[in-house]
Amino acid sequence: MHDLTDKVNAIVENSGIQTGMVHVFNIGSTASIGTIEFEPGLERDLPELLNKLIPPSRDYGHEQTWHDGNGHSHLQATWLGPSLTVPLKNGRLELGTWQQIFHLECDVKPRRRKIVVTIYGE
Repeated sequence: MHDLTDKVNAIVENSGIQTGMVHVFNIGSTASIGTIEFEPGLERDLPELLNKLIPPSRDYGHEQTWHDGNGHSHLQATWLGPSLTVPLKNGRLELGTWQQIFHLECDVKPRRRKIVVTIYGE
C-alpha cells in the first residue's frame, strides 16, 4: 500500500490549474486506487479485510483457467476500483484532514505499476 497524496499534489501544483478535477488511474487489473486515513493500523487492516472477504482460493474460475494464484487479486482490485476523481479548489486537492490517496497492490507477486494522473479544469 502506497500513499500517493504528495505526488498527486505536486502534479496538481505544477499544472497551474486552480479549479477542476484530478483523476488518478491504475493501469492493470490487480491493483486499486482509493482514499483512506493512511496510517499503520489501516494500512494493515484494509488488506486483511480484503483477504477475509475475498480470500485466496483455488476455487475461483480465474484459477481454474490460469492457475496463477491471483484470482482473488483480480476480484479485490475490481471491488475497490482502479481509479479515483478528486475535486480541485484553489489549486489544491479537496481532501479531508485525514483523507489520503492510496494505491493498493492486490496481486500475489510484486508488480511495477503505472499510475496515470489527469487534471482538467481552469
